[in-house]
Amino acid sequence: MDNGNAVYYSRVLTELTLSFHIIYATIGVGVPLMIMIAQWVGIKKNDEHYILLARRLARGFVITVAVGVVTGTAIGLQLSLLWPNFMQLAGNVIALPLFMETFAFFFEAIFLGIYLYTWDRFENQKKHLLLLIPVAIGASMSAVFITIVNAFMNAPQGFDVVNGQLVNIKPVLAMLNPAMPTKVGHVLVTAYMTSAFVLAAIAAYRILKGSVHIYYKKALFLYMKLGLVFSVATLVIGDFSAKYLVEYQPEKLAAAEWHFETEKGAPLKLFGVINGEEVKYAIKVPYALSILAHTNPVAEVTGLNEFPKDETPPLYIHYLFDTMVMIGTFMIVFSAIFVFGKIKKWKFISSNWFRWIIVAGGPLSIIALEAGWWLAEVGRQPWILYKYMKVADAATTSEHVDLMLVLFCLLYLVLGIGSVVVLLRMFRKNPIEKEIADRQADRSGAGL
Repeated sequence: MDNGNAVYYSRVLTELTLSFHIIYATIGVGVPLMIMIAQWVGIKKNDEHYILLARRLARGFVITVAVGVVTGTAIGLQLSLLWPNFMQLAGNVIALPLFMETFAFFFEAIFLGIYLYTWDRFENQKKHLLLLIPVAIGASMSAVFITIVNAFMNAPQGFDVVNGQLVNIKPVLAMLNPAMPTKVGHVLVTAYMTSAFVLAAIAAYRILKGSVHIYYKKALFLYMKLGLVFSVATLVIGDFSAKYLVEYQPEKLAAAEWHFETEKGAPLKLFGVINGEEVKYAIKVPYALSILAHTNPVAEVTGLNEFPKDETPPLYIHYLFDTMVMIGTFMIVFSAIFVFGKIKKWKFISSNWFRWIIVAGGPLSIIALEAGWWLAEVGRQPWILYKYMKVADAATTSEHVDLMLVLFCLLYLVLGIGSVVVLLRMFRKNPIEKEIADRQADRSGAGL
């Protein structure tokens, strides 16, 4: 295998791994907070349904954590095997956040085990809830530290370059790079948002399949409200992310918007097709790109033609940007209609067609998440370490990357199908109606 093929297969395998891992990682970050909120609401309202919601979610969460560990380990392995030149150059700089991410995961896993094991050993639910706080913190901090590594790749700092080597390394300064605030904020709120909409979709699906238990209606309303809150937060942080790109990666924003010529009062292009630099069938929103970039409708936005051709991202990232923004906007509007309609008691929000849209919101949120990550990673191309090392210079020259790709595809297939089958069996064998009946029977027996 020549070096070109090695680079290609390395990119494909890394992209596949990240695309698969990000689903479980997002659930791993977002669901602990969803569990904690459900249990807190149950305690506050003295409502057993929310307590049971937290308990059932915690059981299923363990399965996704297990798969996330495997795929996370695969990413660490592939960094060394597929990108040895990058690790040789920057490994010392990113070692600290990688270590801290591992520590945060173990912190989460320890308290998750204690939380699950001691569920029936606490008469006071408030004390039991305290065990969940470190789980949620550990899950979120794992995302923070691993995202810091990604942020460093986009805005490297905290070192000097001498004879092609990174020296005088300042790990903390490297972690506090300019990309870190928006990257970390965006990853966290999108994880919470996606988890909320996925859980809402599950609740809506159970209602559509005939469950009339109030448990699912309560779960649906709770997670649609949380989805609305975090989708609005995602919009706000996304705006900050765009302004970061203007300052530090203007070619990425220009490529995502098919903005070729530097101009004032630049329009925002939505959809369309491109042939060379000719954009057809796009919807142009006047002045919107200048507002997005500078909060000024007549501000100047740098065009893609200002940058060397061999340092510009591929133009298909425009479609990724459109996908992410359109789905995100739809979910904000749709969840707002649901929440407001629930308060106002609009009948149509309880109709089957509306609930099917809620069900679709789960996978749509995951698609938006994937599009966002692809936009972030492909938009940095051709760099693996922005302005310091290109992807082609970082990859392995191994002749066996294509075989690795096949083997990891099989692994992810087994993990994906296996986790879904286990979760389905877990909840089908123990529906909420049966669990409530069993708990009532246990209480009756204890009373006797």
